[in-house]
Amino acid sequence: MLKIKLHWQIIITLLVAVIYGIFFSDYVNYVIWMGDLFLRALRMIIVPLILTSIVSGVANIGDAQNLGRLGLKTFAYYISTSFFAILTGLILVNIIQPGVGADLGLKSEVPELTATSGDLGDIIMRMVPTNIFDSLASSDMLSIIFFSILFGYFITRIGEKYKQMLTNIFNGGFEVMMKITHFIIKFTPLGILGIVAGVVADQTNNLVSLINSLGLYMSAVLLGLIFHAFITLPLIIKLVAKVNPLLHAKAMSAPLLTAFSTSSSSATLPLTLDAVENNSGVSNKITSFVLPLGATVNMDGTALYECVAAIFIAQAYGIELGFLMQMVVVITALLASIGAAGIPMAGLVMISVILSAIGLPLEGVGLILAVDRLLDMCRTTVNVWSDSCGAVTIAKTEGESLKV
Repeated sequence: MLKIKLHWQIIITLLVAVIYGIFFSDYVNYVIWMGDLFLRALRMIIVPLILTSIVSGVANIGDAQNLGRLGLKTFAYYISTSFFAILTGLILVNIIQPGVGADLGLKSEVPELTATSGDLGDIIMRMVPTNIFDSLASSDMLSIIFFSILFGYFITRIGEKYKQMLTNIFNGGFEVMMKITHFIIKFTPLGILGIVAGVVADQTNNLVSLINSLGLYMSAVLLGLIFHAFITLPLIIKLVAKVNPLLHAKAMSAPLLTAFSTSSSSATLPLTLDAVENNSGVSNKITSFVLPLGATVNMDGTALYECVAAIFIAQAYGIELGFLMQMVVVITALLASIGAAGIPMAGLVMISVILSAIGLPLEGVGLILAVDRLLDMCRTTVNVWSDSCGAVTIAKTEGESLKV
C-alpha cells in the first residue's frame, strides 16, 4: 500500500513541478534546494550500500560454482540487451536519417569532455584498484564492485568462526543501509519537485525551437528507447522469465519515475534495490549482486543514444559511414556504455570516445547539447528498467518464485 501511495505522490509531484517550472520560473530557486539535498542524500548512501550489498550477497551465494554461474548469466544478459538496444538505434537512425540537412548553425560551445571509458583493456585496468580507499572516496564504481566481489568470495574461503562473523557484519551493514534508504525514500516527492521544476524552468523558453530544429534526431532516439523498453525487454522477461511485464512495471513505478527525474541510475539504485526485492519478490542474493553491477555496466538506453547520436553527427557533417564504420560505432558504443558512470550526462561524455574512434570532430557534440537533458532523463529510465528486468530474469533462471 505504501508503494502505491509513493507512486501516486511522485506522479502528482511531477505534474506540480512542470506547472511550477512553467508559470513560476522566477521563483524556482525556492524549491531547487530540495532537489539538490535529495540527490546529495542518495549519493551519500550509494558507496556504502553497494559495498555492503555486494559483499553480503556474494558471501551468501556460497561457492565459486554458484558465483560463476550467476556472474555468467548476469553479463550474458547485460551484453545481449545492450547489443539489442544499439542495433535498434542503428536501424532507426539509418531509416530516419535525422542528420541529413541538419542546421549546423545550432552548434554551440562544447564543454571540456573527458573520456572515462576507453577500450576493453582500459576498462579492465580500471576495475582493479591500486588503493580501495581512494576508490571508495572517489566513488569509482567499477573498482568498488570488483573489490566487493573479491572480498565477499574470500569470506567463504576462511574458517567458519570468522566467516560467520564477517558475513553477519556485512549482512547487518546492508540492513542498516536499507533502513536509511527507506528513510530517504520518504522525501522522494520533495526532491523530485526541486529537480524537475528547475529543469522545466531552464528548458521552457527555447523548447519549441529546439524541437523544430532537432525533432527528427529526438524522434530517432525516443522511438528507439520506446521500442527497447516496451517491446524488447518485456518480450525477454515474458518469454525467458515467464514474468508479467505489466505487474513488474507497476512494482518498479517509483524507481522508474525517480530515474526519469534525477537522470542518474546510481542515485536511483537504493530505490531500485528496494522495489525489486520487496515488490517484485527477487531474493536479496540476486538483487545485491545483479543490480549494483547493472547500475554501473548495464546502460541499454545510453548505448542506444550513443549510437544514434554518433551517426546523426556524421550525417550532419555530410560524412557517410559504411557498414564497417557503423560496426565500429556499435562495438565502441557497447564498450563505452559499460564504462559510463551512472550520473547525469555521462552518455554525453562517452560520445567523445565514439567520435574519436570514427574520426569525427568533437565539436559535433555541440549539435546535441541543447536537447541532451530531456533525452538523458528518458535513457536513464530505460537503463534502470533493463537492470530490473535482468534481476527478475536471472532470479527465475535460478528457480526463484516471484510476486510478479
